[in-house]
Amino acid sequence: MFGILKAAGGLGAIMALIALLIILVKQLIALVTFLMVLLKVAVVVAFVGVFVIIVLAMLRARGRRRREAEGI
Repeated sequence: MFGILKAAGGLGAIMALIALLIILVKQLIALVTFLMVLLKVAVVVAFVGVFVIIVLAMLRARGRRRREAEGI
């Protein structure tokens, strides 16, 4: 009788460890997914920022050329 209970207890412990590992892997997948989305958003924001800086530089240079043309 005690042998059966001991075997069932050991089997239950193994099943609990397997369940914990499955939960851990799911959480790791969720974390990696979140970090990848965060990285993609950062790349898009950086690209938009560079694009805005380029457009502002072009407009500033255009204004300078117009002022120089009016001054001549």
